[in-house]
Amino acid sequence: MATGRWPAAAVDLAIALLIGGTVVHALRSGRAVGAGAFLCVVNSIGCAVACAIIGPTAAPWIYLVLMTNFFITGAKQAIAFNLLLTATVLLLPGMYSQQIDRVSAAVTAALVTLFAYLFALRVSSDHQQLEELASLDALTGLSNRRMMESALDEALQERRVGARHYGLLIIDIDHFKDVNDTYGHAAGDAAIADLAAILKFEMRRHDHVYRFGGEEFVVLLVVDDHAGLRAASERLRQAVRNGLRGPGGRITVSLGGAMVGDEERWQDWFSLADAALYQAKNGGRDSSVIVGAPDTVDG
Repeated sequence: MATGRWPAAAVDLAIALLIGGTVVHALRSGRAVGAGAFLCVVNSIGCAVACAIIGPTAAPWIYLVLMTNFFITGAKQAIAFNLLLTATVLLLPGMYSQQIDRVSAAVTAALVTLFAYLFALRVSSDHQQLEELASLDALTGLSNRRMMESALDEALQERRVGARHYGLLIIDIDHFKDVNDTYGHAAGDAAIADLAAILKFEMRRHDHVYRFGGEEFVVLLVVDDHAGLRAASERLRQAVRNGLRGPGGRITVSLGGAMVGDEERWQDWFSLADAALYQAKNGGRDSSVIVGAPDTVDG
């Protein structure tokens, strides 16, 4: 625009709006896969057009595009676009004056694509490992609170469409402070780890257990009604009562539970189970209270 080249300025503006609009859409919708594929198309076509218009001078940009395609879309899509771009550029008239130049460009493009593909795989693997580490509790190996929140929110969504019925249990170790104060934090950590192992063993196929924090655990179960949730609660309580031991002897737990209902947020559902847990602890511990159930189960 500053030099009066309005057609070129219009093209530049159109490209900027196209890319900017795609990025904004991805940010707002949270869906980057489609946006990445679209940008890969624009990236590849733009490079091919530049080569057709400018000629051999644009050749170095090909290799940059071949690499960046792997970082804006999936590996398979990037390979497909790279093959099409490479073939298109190699067949452009006047792009390469000698056959040896065309062969050299093809080999270089293949090596760049291979390197970018291997590097993208490494980055993806590292990212997956970091995601797994971020989702696990270091002491117990169970999924942590972050994963619990996501699971509870998903359970609410499924309940709204009538897919499944879910029950929630919050489990707390009785007199855990006494274990820590009397026998030390190592004994407390051992009790938490042992409890996690018991709960994990007792989980059915569609059930999940999470470490909420401290000595508290959360269990998400697929159950049909309050009776099913109560039966699961009693089964877990008995398993812990019979299997969990510490330096001072038997260690028990209290449980509070609630069936998923019409709650808008997972926090509201969690609060119901948490209130039931406090009732169980105030009622003498080593017991369970289920919201909406007629009575309490205890030892």
